[in-house]
Amino acid sequence: MKFEQYKMLKEHALAACAAAGAPFPATKEINPILLAYIGDVVFSMYVRLRLLPTSKHVRIVHDIGSKMVSAVCQCQAMQQLEAGLSEEESVIFRRGRNTKSMVPKSASVHEYRMATAFEALLGWLFLEEREERLQEVMDLSFDIISKYMQENHKK
Repeated sequence: MKFEQYKMLKEHALAACAAAGAPFPATKEINPILLAYIGDVVFSMYVRLRLLPTSKHVRIVHDIGSKMVSAVCQCQAMQQLEAGLSEEESVIFRRGRNTKSMVPKSASVHEYRMATAFEALLGWLFLEEREERLQEVMDLSFDIISKYMQENHKK
């Protein structure tokens, strides 16, 4: 994206924020990367709150939390959760997985795409206000990731 285009998009977004009563887009119309952005925030907060009672040291909570929300760990969770998705959730999963974006060096393309799918699903569940299902997916994911981290910590 060119800098001028970025500036124009940023100005448009800031103007939309300032507009009172601006309509919220339908979740089906939201770019999967934006769904993943929301899902990342939701899951990061969930993980940090779950880790809060485990240590009084911020660094410990941060280090474990950062690993738990990494693409590698989210991929592990998504691989195990994929078979249990509803048809509607599977559509969101595929949209998130198939979205092209920059892949960081910390994860493979497969891991990053699965993590994007995971976050898009969480973002969609959050925006659709499906709190019960969102809680269920996050609880299962936390357990899967915790187990994965314990197994790989010993190696």
